[in-house]
Order: sequence, then structure tokens, then C-alpha cells
Amino acid sequence: MTAELHTLTGAYALDALSDVERAGFERHLGECPACRQEVAELRATGARLGAADPLTPPPELRLLVLADVARTRQLPPRIPAQRDGEPKRGGEPKRGKVFRLRVALAGAAAAALVAVGVGVVTSTPPAPVDSVLSAPDASAIQGTGEGHATLVVSRSRNQAVLLASDLPALDAGHVYQVWLIRAGEAHSAGLLQPRMLMSDIPPGTDRIGITVEPAGGSAGPTTPAVTRISLA
Repeated sequence: MTAELHTLTGAYALDALSDVERAGFERHLGECPACRQEVAELRATGARLGAADPLTPPPELRLLVLADVARTRQLPPRIPAQRDGEPKRGGEPKRGKVFRLRVALAGAAAAALVAVGVGVVTSTPPAPVDSVLSAPDASAIQGTGEGHATLVVSRSRNQAVLLASDLPALDAGHVYQVWLIRAGEAHSAGLLQPRMLMSDIPPGTDRIGITVEPAGGSAGPTTPAVTRISLA
């Protein structure tokens, strides 16, 4: 139990413990100088973060989070009930699982903010991009393959925005190019940008592909798509 209490310094500093957990941890603090020092340092760090300039989340953050939620399992795997006479299976203490869940959720939130921040820093979007991302009927479609690609579509505006990140870096002689594919034919939508506005997607377009092409782009795809988004 003592070793487990050492892991609660962060949750205590952020006031994320239940009343019962807090009372037990405060008794532990009276006997553990190392934990007292760590709590003091974490609180000082938290105070500095709280004094930082606030940032308005970019419009696509909500859509990206919802898209990840849609493809992430929300319930733990089912474990068959233990029958009488069977040996008990070893497992992690409940308190340890709760702490790990808190850490995982905090890490996921931070990762989402960092991923979106890359697009914000490297590209200042024009007004039409933000209007698509904030449209009432905007919906997100996840891509497959290399990196992370999400297509945000607004049917009412007949527009879409492609959000891409974490693709492998290319040398100076190559670029990523985006293609609209319909009836087996690929039509260039331009060179890839972190946030890319696409207007008037032609009827019959059933997927979008991203390929690696020579610098400046190609008239047609010269390599297999590294990322695909299905519109079917």
C-alpha cells in the first residue's frame, strides 16, 4: 500500500483524489519527505501553467476528438466469470488501475492538443477553412495508412477540409500530393498542406488518396497511396 501511495502525488497536487484517498495520502505525507517535496514541486509547476496565457482551441479539435472516440473502444474487454473452485487470477489492485486510467486520459488529452498545435503553428488557415470546420453539419472521416488524416465535410457548403499530420518526413526532392478518385481515375487536388481546403468535390468521388510525388507534383499518381480516405 505504501508503494502505491507514492504514485498519488500528481493527483493530489491537482486535487483529483476522492475524500477517502486524500485523507489516506495526507497521512502518508506526514511520514514521507520525498512525497512532500514532489507535491510542492508539482504545485509550483501547476501554478505556472495556470498563469500562462490562455489559448482558444482550434475549431477542428472537437471534430478530431469525436473522430477518435468513434474508433476507440469505450468498454473494457469482457472477462468470463470465475467459477467455483477455479484459482483466482492475479490482477492489478483497483486503486492502481484507477490511477493508470487518470494518467492515460491526461496523456491522450495532451497528445490531441499537441497534434492540433502542429497545424496551427505551421499554417494560418483562411476564413473559409474555419467556416467549414465550424459548420453545424460538419462531420469527420478518418483516413487509413501513414500518419493521421481526417477529412471534415460540410454538405451544406459543398466543401471539405483535409487535416493531416505525422506523415513521414520527405527529402527536398519529394512532396505529398492529394488526389480525388472517381471511376478509377485520379484528379489532383493539389500538394498537401497541414490544413487544406477542397471545394466542390465532384459527384462520384469515392475516395481521396495521398501519394509521394517529385517536387512540384505530378499530372497523375506515380506511386501507391500512402494514406486513403473512403467517401463511400
